Amino acid sequence: MKKTIFEEMGGTYIRHGDYLIPCFTLLEEEEQRFIGVWGQRHLRYLKEYRRGIYLNLITSGRLNDYLADIKEQAQELFERIVEQMKQAQGITEQLKADDTLEWIGRMSDIQACAREIVNKEMIYQ
Repeated sequence: MKKTIFEEMGGTYIRHGDYLIPCFTLLEEEEQRFIGVWGQRHLRYLKEYRRGIYLNLITSGRLNDYLADIKEQAQELFERIVEQMKQAQGITEQLKADDTLEWIGRMSDIQACAREIVNKEMIYQ
């Protein structure tokens, strides 16, 4: 009898009555990496708008690593953008010491802008 593609790839079957049922085994779970807010947002995006990519990643067992990498890249981009915008707007530690409320307001604006940029360039793409 000719081997099926499943058997050629090393798969086996067990007989259950008149039926042959494939023996599937789950991949060993590696230690899960933290995906953070950026990874959770990208996961939601994949589930809703990129279903094929999501299913491919989850069935290959690479979803967690992929999302953890996205989280790290997004966090680095966010921090780099915040630093560049702080320098461009002249926000310093001296401003923080002199006028804390002004510093908080300006930093909140910068972080909101940086979040939008990261979302547009990395998370929702």
